[in-house]
Amino acid sequence: MKITSNFDSGNIKVIEAVDPLNIQLEINKDNQSDFFQWFHFRLETTPFQSHKLHINNLENSAYPDGWEGYHAVASYDRQTWFRVPSEYANGTLSFEVEPECGSMYFAYFAPYSYDRHLDLLAWAQSQHACELETLGETLDGRDMSMLRVGIPSSDKKTIWITARQHPGETMAEWYVEGLLHKLLDDEDPHAAALLSKAVFYIVPNMNPDGSVRGHLRTNAKGVNLNREWQTPSMENSPEVFLVLNKMRETGLDMHLDIHGDEAIPYNFVAGSEGIPGYDDRLKELEDSFKAALLTVTPEFQDEHGYPKDEPGQANLTVGSSAVAHEFNALAYTVEMPFKDNDDLPDPDYGWSDCRSYQFGQDTLAAIVNVVDKLR
Repeated sequence: MKITSNFDSGNIKVIEAVDPLNIQLEINKDNQSDFFQWFHFRLETTPFQSHKLHINNLENSAYPDGWEGYHAVASYDRQTWFRVPSEYANGTLSFEVEPECGSMYFAYFAPYSYDRHLDLLAWAQSQHACELETLGETLDGRDMSMLRVGIPSSDKKTIWITARQHPGETMAEWYVEGLLHKLLDDEDPHAAALLSKAVFYIVPNMNPDGSVRGHLRTNAKGVNLNREWQTPSMENSPEVFLVLNKMRETGLDMHLDIHGDEAIPYNFVAGSEGIPGYDDRLKELEDSFKAALLTVTPEFQDEHGYPKDEPGQANLTVGSSAVAHEFNALAYTVEMPFKDNDDLPDPDYGWSDCRSYQFGQDTLAAIVNVVDKLR
């Protein structure tokens, strides 16, 4: 029996793995950080034998509430990820499996590999009206890649979509993959309507270093990128520094920043009601977008989410708030669950890579409803 995480986005610490019915594990912290929650590892063992795995010390994880009602995901082929019934008690997540093959993978959510990220960029740049641009390098020397979809002109709106500032929130890049496949489909009517009126600037992965390192929330230096938007630097947060400079170069009329939430089992958005200068125009844009998304897909709801900021109390280090403030534009943080969507539960797969992909596509249809009002 062997347990390893020595691969892209792998993360686990083996405490004891002698008895298949008593496998004791812990999750490594992000580099130079106390955040931890993301796990991804492979179990190599004898098939059709019962195994019981325990992941410990979770009361000290980044979001302890995220383990209540959570079920781990598993895969044999790293393509289809299904839920494994799991129980959380006294800081330990436990699940029992009888592997059907000699090798079985487990993760916090369906992983989105760096190779798949590169494949997505390569495919996208080969499509009509899409260009790939490297904005600079991360601290580990990886490319900060941006896709421009559409032909810029002064009469077109500028829409930015950023994803995966927190690298363990892999559903965010699945969402962008779905969105890109729809936006770059030259037979899709929503895409045609949008590209006649807007240009899209899309960063599928804001944190490639953290993604490869198996981090939950931070970059290579242990910095939470979604608290860097007020004063980013090339020393600590080149990812944000480079993207924000490009936003200032292109201008911006709308921004969606795509995330995942560990604890809340719903899809929701967080707006900019707390920024200085929030007014009736921004409120109307926010309400129009939410109303359209509610119409487009039952996967979205607007009852559960984060408490709204009081006027003038927004945290301007957060991406969507900082962007809304600087550009006086519609900006939302889009959140998806790690658990399941309690409005449409799926006991076999929970909230999944496939549903994230579809939610990204659905979002484009909602943007059609507000694009004419953005400026």
